[in-house]
Amino acid sequence: MDELNLLIDLHVGADRQGPGDAAQTRKAIALAGLSPASQLKVADIGCGTGASTMVLAQDLRSQIVAVDTLPEFLGALRSRAERAGLSDRITTMSASMDSLPFEDGSLDVMWSEGAIYNIGFANGVRQWRRFLKPGGLLAVSELTWLTARRPIELEEHWRAQYAEVATASSKMDVLERAGYEPVGYFVLPEHCWIDAYYRPMQRRFPAFLERHGSSEAAKAVVAAEVLEIDLYECFRRFVSYGFYIARKIDDGP
Repeated sequence: MDELNLLIDLHVGADRQGPGDAAQTRKAIALAGLSPASQLKVADIGCGTGASTMVLAQDLRSQIVAVDTLPEFLGALRSRAERAGLSDRITTMSASMDSLPFEDGSLDVMWSEGAIYNIGFANGVRQWRRFLKPGGLLAVSELTWLTARRPIELEEHWRAQYAEVATASSKMDVLERAGYEPVGYFVLPEHCWIDAYYRPMQRRFPAFLERHGSSEAAKAVVAAEVLEIDLYECFRRFVSYGFYIARKIDDGP
């Protein structure tokens, strides 16, 4: 089994595929000033198994289009939505986030928690802007340096994984240059990494390795995750996800 399918198998049964929790999604909803009375058109890009999608559908009482490239994740999301009685508010879509099929100016909100890195923050915010209505909102969480200087071990690891990791001020500059007005920003707290993401994943490691006969490929996947966890636990004050909310500025004079 190749690395992608191993990663799918490790994460498809999880509540979430990255740091975060429902409280942070709700904090972003409040900071964005979104109201359930507005009947919004919302797309959740890189939704995974639907951790943020479920909160958006429940709290906004709007139609949410949940987009991911992986059918396994979308299937898990549909099952979650059915169990929660939210199937009528959630439509799943299999599509690449750099080739979205939405009409220009058709969405009130584009949401993406911990996923825009797949096409790069700068590329993503530029590409997605066209799909927002004038004054539409973008809400994304993105790997962010919390300090101007970092330990070299941490810097080298994350630069190799994601070259666009940067400080919040740099990300705000990208948003402004791409035609957005920043509305709000906050940092995900440590428990969103440790309690909501890393500890549940660690508990899945033994069964994952057993399913794959402790193959070298499966052990390599676990080793990579263990390295990331160890680095975060050592250097958590230097890096997190920043949650960015920004409004599309009209193109007119």
